[in-house]
Amino acid sequence: MSLIPAAQQDARQQQQWRDAAATFVSVPVPAAVPVTRPRSAAPAGLQSRVDALVRSFPGKAGAAIVAVDEGWSVERGGSLSLPQQSVSKLWVAMTVLAQRDAGRLKLDDPVLVTRDDLTLFHQPIAGLVRGEGYRTTVGALMTRALTQSDNTANDRLLTFVGGPSAVRAFISEKRLGAIRFGPGERLLQSGTAGLTWSQSMATGRGFEAARARLDPAVRRAAFQRYVDNPPDGAAPLAIADALARLARGELLSETSTRLLLETMTASRTGHARLRAATPAGWELAHKTGTGQDLGGRNAGFNDVGLVTAPDGRRYAVAVMIGDTTAPIRDRQRLIQNVASSLTGAAATIRMAAADADDDAAN
Repeated sequence: MSLIPAAQQDARQQQQWRDAAATFVSVPVPAAVPVTRPRSAAPAGLQSRVDALVRSFPGKAGAAIVAVDEGWSVERGGSLSLPQQSVSKLWVAMTVLAQRDAGRLKLDDPVLVTRDDLTLFHQPIAGLVRGEGYRTTVGALMTRALTQSDNTANDRLLTFVGGPSAVRAFISEKRLGAIRFGPGERLLQSGTAGLTWSQSMATGRGFEAARARLDPAVRRAAFQRYVDNPPDGAAPLAIADALARLARGELLSETSTRLLLETMTASRTGHARLRAATPAGWELAHKTGTGQDLGGRNAGFNDVGLVTAPDGRRYAVAVMIGDTTAPIRDRQRLIQNVASSLTGAAATIRMAAADADDDAAN
């Protein structure tokens, strides 16, 4: 058990959080690039349905739908800054591909993953890291990060491209609007829990054990700080706009755009979120995100992506829940129902496997 008094430990954690966050808290979020193409009207009733769904949800939530080619958008709570959690893996992948487009890296560049790179929570790659480490490539890490939501794969990519500052530079350069990028998985999650990160937390159940030893008041205070001002906060409408611009080829080269969307399409996390409201004949390319729980509260339960209708029409959808005591099934239903309001799907909860999936990978 830690011999550091709870108050001192909390003060150290807060300072670590402030140090890590300073580079983005003080920098204004660049204005998003406005859509200049002619706008058509949204489908009749869509705005009112999205309004009703988000308004009736018991918690802080937002949703946005942007028609990629037609220009219209609908939203409710679309300007709220909500925790992204693993949705932020998208910006790491885009930074990787932007550096590829600039000739600064190749997807087959070798990367060594060592025990010092391990993070926490969902990290399937950890089982492959033995001895001197696991040898892989940039492209393989990106696939793991997006399709499995592997935290270690993502954070190793993050260090490879230059750290959080490189991702923030990409977001700023592309003028993606109200999208923050946090300090990396380890500092983000330890800060949310009220812990000061130690690499010993990355193996076994080290993080969970350290978190369980904390003074409950320290955990509650840290959790509330995160909910009030998430370092990885983003507006659902900004994310949907960014995905629409990605689909139109405005952020990356044609090859990199196709590669990213194909990888997102291969993702199998969140079976009871957007995927459950994607009818046969439609295509979904998406990324989920799931935050920590404390005392029945959840901070971050999301799914964002591009859905393509059988006739080729494309829509960017972002549904984000920032703070709620609603059970996981109600969170899933909100995401499904927002998507169903667009696709017309009769969304059904596939609970047996879906709940386990949503708990396992974020």
